[in-house]
Amino acid sequence: MAERIESFKAGIVGGLSVSFAFVLVSLLNTFVLAKYFQILASLHSDINWRLCVSGAVATFIGLLFGVTYRYIIRSDKNPQLKAGGVLAFGLVRGLTQIELGWNSHSTIWPFVVMPVESILWFVLAAIALDTAIKLRWVKPFSSI
Repeated sequence: MAERIESFKAGIVGGLSVSFAFVLVSLLNTFVLAKYFQILASLHSDINWRLCVSGAVATFIGLLFGVTYRYIIRSDKNPQLKAGGVLAFGLVRGLTQIELGWNSHSTIWPFVVMPVESILWFVLAAIALDTAIKLRWVKPFSSI
């Protein structure tokens, strides 16, 4: 039962950190990239149902990432495995957005930016989870 509680705590940290990253990236896309770089104008986000759904999905993905990342960083301390987990979550989320065609435009740049920003989301979440584990807010997975 204690492992489940710790996994849930890791999921909450992951969900909050990905949500925070989602808000930051949305603001960056809307107020900087779309405004000053016309080629990236498709990244502009208005407050509508699509943005709300994306935020909810980002929070849920962050929760799943937090639980998964806790198991990835168990006692073996493999940095390649940690980086691979971050890259996998980021690429899957970014490439899924492209596949769904949320921003289907003629230029390639939005398709490059979306996976990169998704990877940055999970890098921030991994940093938050590593910090939470170091501060003992979340205990690392104990292999039995």
